[in-house]
Amino acid sequence: MAREWKCPAYLTEPTHREILKMCEDGPAKKIERIVYVHPGVRFEIGDIEVTAFAIPHDAADPVGYCFRSNGTKVVIVTDLGYMPELVKHYLREADFLILESNHDLEMLKVGPYPWYIKQRVMSRTGHLSNTVVSEFLSDAELFDARPRHLVLAHLSEQNNTPDLARISAEEALGRRPGEFAFRGILHIASQRTPLGPFDL
Repeated sequence: MAREWKCPAYLTEPTHREILKMCEDGPAKKIERIVYVHPGVRFEIGDIEVTAFAIPHDAADPVGYCFRSNGTKVVIVTDLGYMPELVKHYLREADFLILESNHDLEMLKVGPYPWYIKQRVMSRTGHLSNTVVSEFLSDAELFDARPRHLVLAHLSEQNNTPDLARISAEEALGRRPGEFAFRGILHIASQRTPLGPFDL
């Protein structure tokens, strides 16, 4: 993408080092413009303020991203095994939230993955389940219900279905007290069909 669009690639230095190791003879070395980002340090791209924040996943320095512009906040966080306080902090006051809802626990347990992969997915450096996401969405102290659009993303094609993710999230949102009700729109992202565009 960086080569095709002639734009810089924004990533953390440990992630870049890992990419270079994985692609020693490949196209990774041909990326001409690299900009290192540092978790917790704000930077700007045009009129958009960007902050990367650390997330727990078994990868080289994984991060989520928070974008702010003209009073609007967008947060994207996928590929994380649980939701530490730091992540919950960045999710607050989001107008648009993209959040992983990777797997249904029962589907994962009886699914085709070998046991060591199942253990990895369920670990604290794996992926969020529908259950964990639902617990977060139902808790008025943790989730402020502010987003105008809530997108559940990174659904496993083997261990989840759009219907399961939606039902789980809708049930959780329905348990919120009336004064803290979610009044936005719930979307389920597809791996094959893009969503949007969205008016923010």
